[in-house]
Amino acid sequence: MPEFSTLPPLSLYLHIPWCVKKCPYCDFNSHTFESGLPEEQYINSLIADLETQLPTVWGRRIISVFIGGGTPSLFSGESIHKVMSTIRSHLTCLPNMEVTMEANPGSVEQEKFNAFYQAGVNRLSIGVQSFDDDKLQALGRIHNASEAINAVAVARKAGFENINLDLMFGLPGNMGRQSVAQALSDLQQAIDLAPQHISWYQMTIEPNTFFYSHPPITPEEDELWEMQLQGQRLLASAGYEQYEISAYARQSLRCSHNVNYWQFGDYLAIGAGAHGKISRADMGEINRYWQVRKPDDYMQASATDKTSGIELLTEQQIVFEFMLNALRLKQGFDIETFEQHTGLKHEMIREKCQQAMDKGLLQKQGNDYAATQQGYLFLNDLINHFSVA
Repeated sequence: MPEFSTLPPLSLYLHIPWCVKKCPYCDFNSHTFESGLPEEQYINSLIADLETQLPTVWGRRIISVFIGGGTPSLFSGESIHKVMSTIRSHLTCLPNMEVTMEANPGSVEQEKFNAFYQAGVNRLSIGVQSFDDDKLQALGRIHNASEAINAVAVARKAGFENINLDLMFGLPGNMGRQSVAQALSDLQQAIDLAPQHISWYQMTIEPNTFFYSHPPITPEEDELWEMQLQGQRLLASAGYEQYEISAYARQSLRCSHNVNYWQFGDYLAIGAGAHGKISRADMGEINRYWQVRKPDDYMQASATDKTSGIELLTEQQIVFEFMLNALRLKQGFDIETFEQHTGLKHEMIREKCQQAMDKGLLQKQGNDYAATQQGYLFLNDLINHFSVA
């Protein structure tokens, strides 16, 4: 049974599930809408959801907020202000805490971005995906390259000084699959815009997506490998430090919300289909939970019935999920973080860590564990050492 002397840091995730159009590669809980968004009703549901969950985190401080989707930027600044004001009035928040909001370049308006900034959002994550119009069309995106570039300018004019650009490689195209040169051109365009953070990752085809049932033609494995290697060199030469598999930051402006995920921190979750994780020192347990998935069902459910399921994690699950996340970080983790964030003793993982070290996948310096270069290349093999039997 976990025993916590200090609880892990606590974040808050807020999900807004609507999009103008469902992208063929997207497996997130996102839904299109035919008429006006039920914005007021949904915001009121979010607030009711939050208020119901407050007793599980009394006395704890929120270190970050992430407003994801869907396309949260479809909502008005007034709605975001209302929910952020509620969060700050109901919870103790870290001063100047990171508040990230996802935005689609196709839903950018100067007045909206101004309002988001005034509401307390201080970090934007802009879903660019590509600066190649052919690739954007193949991905089903509603914006073009010029709109993506303009979105960054609009964000800066609104006052945002911490901007992430989401970019994918390994893309299909109506005029042919992405080449290595095209992937690097995309990445160079992102670098030229000088965001503080770039999330750069390979497009994967997930179940329950249009691409899964209608697979597009994508680059070959050797091309993907070359894109990754050359892209990492390009990012490094431009001053972007890789601190996680697909996360690159300048001036140490890492995404603190995602780092909390990767370090197995806790997070409240509100919104349709949102997933959360809460540690309970009084009960010696860690629970995962998830909210009602369909937006209409979520809004119609009473404040106490918005949670769809809860799972009590076993010690073996805790170890595996910690490793699954922490080993994504270049820096790995230290023993103190493992014990504080899992409530378990180092002895729980000592033998399996040694086995991974014997295979050259894991290294230990003092109290710090991290993947070796080989372990980072074959991360699934490393993580499988800690899988639940």
